[in-house]
Amino acid sequence: MDIESKFWLRVLLSENLRNCTLTVPSAFHLTDASNQSAITETPFVGIGEPIEVRTANGKLVISGRPLDTGRIIIAPAEPFIVRADRDDYRGKIELRLNPDGKTFNVINHLPVEAYLAGVVGAEMPKNWEPEALKAQAIAARTYCLFIKKRFGTNRSWDLRKTAANQVYLGIRAESRQVWKAVNRTQGQVLVCEQNGIKDIFPAYYSSSCGGHTENSKNVFGDSYAPLCGVSCPYCRDVAKPKYFFWPVVKLSKTDISSRLIRRYPQLKALGEITNVTVQNKSEYDGFSRVTMVRLLGSNGRSDRVRGEDFRLALDPTGNIIRSASFKLLEMQDNLAFLSGRGWGHGVGLCQCGAEGMERKGHTAAGILAYYYPGSKITQIY
Repeated sequence: MDIESKFWLRVLLSENLRNCTLTVPSAFHLTDASNQSAITETPFVGIGEPIEVRTANGKLVISGRPLDTGRIIIAPAEPFIVRADRDDYRGKIELRLNPDGKTFNVINHLPVEAYLAGVVGAEMPKNWEPEALKAQAIAARTYCLFIKKRFGTNRSWDLRKTAANQVYLGIRAESRQVWKAVNRTQGQVLVCEQNGIKDIFPAYYSSSCGGHTENSKNVFGDSYAPLCGVSCPYCRDVAKPKYFFWPVVKLSKTDISSRLIRRYPQLKALGEITNVTVQNKSEYDGFSRVTMVRLLGSNGRSDRVRGEDFRLALDPTGNIIRSASFKLLEMQDNLAFLSGRGWGHGVGLCQCGAEGMERKGHTAAGILAYYYPGSKITQIY
């Protein structure tokens, strides 16, 4: 836990809760995070006993005792672990009352290396080859520090624990192999030159690109030289066929219209969305990836949505329409998604491809240089 504060992260575990249960298997102390003062008048809670958290009358209530502050830090002694409901996390826990006075957020504060130990094994199989795990650790470290720098200053947390950023499962995702990958790459990040300055960039990654990674500009709208997209002959030999190719998905036009409007309320201006056509796509050897779709409304107006945004609006889990690599076929009142290929957004590191490269003798540095061309590994601490 002895690391500079700028290399700590704040991970949003839960938001808008009315109650939760915490458990600390060691001694701990409470701090008023608004002024960094110790809270002495706290209810007695024994080591390992449940700490019940709720709200009442616009205040946080900890094990039956209302507190006069809306920001509490629970800091455990060694082994620095807190259980939040069913999962164990390293570091500290912040309880932050929301402006409505009725709900609160649970935020995990911890060093980046401890965070990565809970990410690498959640984002990649723990038993994969060491160099693939090391490549994943460096990419994940780069990504989380970029997101912290880019967005963390404007909010009370840096990252979510979900796939909206990176999947973080705390101690549940850890293993000996994962910790080796994290420790052997400690402090290593990727940088690239942007506007004459070398700095970290959002080192995106996905499960299986399907044969070619995508230019980030077509998916997320940002533009970084290492995220231009490269051919990937490696992932097909690693990804199971049922994951490399995904089955036909059929949705009614009515359902598609309601899901799109729910996700993007501005599309109400089209009336009901009656037709969807592919406007732009990236063509690769034997497959393509949809990058833009055109939406036609019942009132004759039209609009456009990026391919990745389109598929996630229809399937926020990403587990059914698994990528933007598909063909659209109109079938009376339905749309069918055919020839589905790959899993994820396809930008940056292809995780199955990284494993495939390691099996062919490539190092973590070689894997990262391939999927993020022009990037360099730098030691930041």
